[in-house]
Amino acid sequence: MIGLERETNRQRTVLDRVTDQVSAAASSKPFIIVHVVWFTLWIGLNALLSHAFDPYPFNLLTLIVALEAIVLTGFVLMSQNRMTQLAHKRAHLDLQVNLLAEQELTAILKVVCLIAEKTGIDVNRFDPRLAQLLSRTDVKVLADELKRELAVVDEGSGQPSGPQPPSSASEPPSSRGAT
Repeated sequence: MIGLERETNRQRTVLDRVTDQVSAAASSKPFIIVHVVWFTLWIGLNALLSHAFDPYPFNLLTLIVALEAIVLTGFVLMSQNRMTQLAHKRAHLDLQVNLLAEQELTAILKVVCLIAEKTGIDVNRFDPRLAQLLSRTDVKVLADELKRELAVVDEGSGQPSGPQPPSSASEPPSSRGAT
């Protein structure tokens, strides 16, 4: 994982690096402190001086702050977009690893069941879900079922659609089946 992170960091463009640095600087305590001091001095000097360079309502300060906000917003959005793309890649990798782990666990469970069968132990009486756990998980069926269940939950609650916690951690997915 560290190697993947290093590779991702090496692949960033110059603009990505600048964007990340500007976003990090804009979200730092010194940035806030400098701006508070700057605004205080600007307003204080222009309020106290008889020949103010930017008299109330501080149009020049407003212009500068608005332009800074526009530029900073662009940098922050570009940085967030890159982070979102990276998060999507990580989620896809997690899914692949989880699917491989599920296949490996199913294979191990099959071996354990064969050993139990050879020794005369009926494992089905210990867990009636065993046949379901031994079958292959169909990801498409699982995704479709999740989509249907979320739609039913969303209709009943009036809440926007989104991931919901499972109703019971002990319930196996019903979409397992030979495919």
